[in-house]
Amino acid sequence: MGDTAPRGEAASERVAAHLRQAILSGEIRPGSRIRQEEIAEQLGASRLPVREALRMLEAEGLTQLEVNKGARVPAFDRAQLDVIYEMRERIETLALRLSLPHLTSAHEAELYRLQDRIEATTDVATFLDLDRQFHLLSYVGCPSGELLASVTRLWNSTQHYRRAFMLHKAEERWMIVNAEHRLLLDAIARRDEVDCERFLSGHIRRTRIQLVDHPEIFDD
Repeated sequence: MGDTAPRGEAASERVAAHLRQAILSGEIRPGSRIRQEEIAEQLGASRLPVREALRMLEAEGLTQLEVNKGARVPAFDRAQLDVIYEMRERIETLALRLSLPHLTSAHEAELYRLQDRIEATTDVATFLDLDRQFHLLSYVGCPSGELLASVTRLWNSTQHYRRAFMLHKAEERWMIVNAEHRLLLDAIARRDEVDCERFLSGHIRRTRIQLVDHPEIFDD
């Protein structure tokens, strides 16, 4: 009896990990339905841990549960995505400001290593993974778990659109991203709150403005 809950939790985590990777990698695309019975059969699980996994992923911004319809991956139009990016501009700058005093020399060194790896890659999937690690690491010192959870939800829900955006004129976009990351790294190294907020806000705002100018991304 005592082992039932841990085993159930382990099954839910396994299902959630599988679906999380599939959604973030683009294997399951925005707007796609996720059918509990299909996932349960595919992974050799019962429907209960699948249901639990979908609830976990909803909290992470990766799925959307609908009454009598099951679950789907959220999809956004241009206006909705514009609002989400405005939210990112505001809460990520706050997360970085609160994180800054708590970042260690080890954090800083890892940020530089991640940026070196970003500049060395030409693969979009690798870039997206490293870029995510870079930004989320810069917020790791933020003492508000609720704020960090909100940041992660917004990153998760916009992953598909960042991927589609980076595939357009990739070389040109990567050069700009790298330049902006270097400015941000310099501000972090100086522990300059004003420059950190200014550079990060501009970094997110530029993507927001350019995203809505590419309607093909929303049809992808």
